[in-house]
Amino acid sequence: MQSTSTRRNPIAYAEIPVADLERAIRFYEAVFGDPLERQLVDGYEMAFFRFADGAGGASGALAKGDVYVPSRMGAIVYFSVDSIDDALARAVTAGGEVLYPKKDVGDFGFVAEFGDSEGNRIALHQARA
Repeated sequence: MQSTSTRRNPIAYAEIPVADLERAIRFYEAVFGDPLERQLVDGYEMAFFRFADGAGGASGALAKGDVYVPSRMGAIVYFSVDSIDDALARAVTAGGEVLYPKKDVGDFGFVAEFGDSEGNRIALHQARA
């Protein structure tokens, strides 16, 4: 067990598998309103989400390649948003679907899930105001 002086949030980075990187970039930029930055990493096409130095939470990328297979099974990535209602509406407009509608989870705030353009299950978190 780590001592409290060196504890940190356990998730540092996440990659979301995609089949069509251009389609996925359009989808995620429409849902979250931030541009993604394309890069080639170890021969894999990626598009990175914005990272804010010194801010809490993790960042990640969309990733395309033979080892990246989109799926609604397995790990679920949660994105922090100011408004789940707005993010779900943008996801549906961009071609996604609501998989789990907004739910109040007490002190933790609110959560919801949507299916992205690639067939992944993606979750949203909204802090309680």
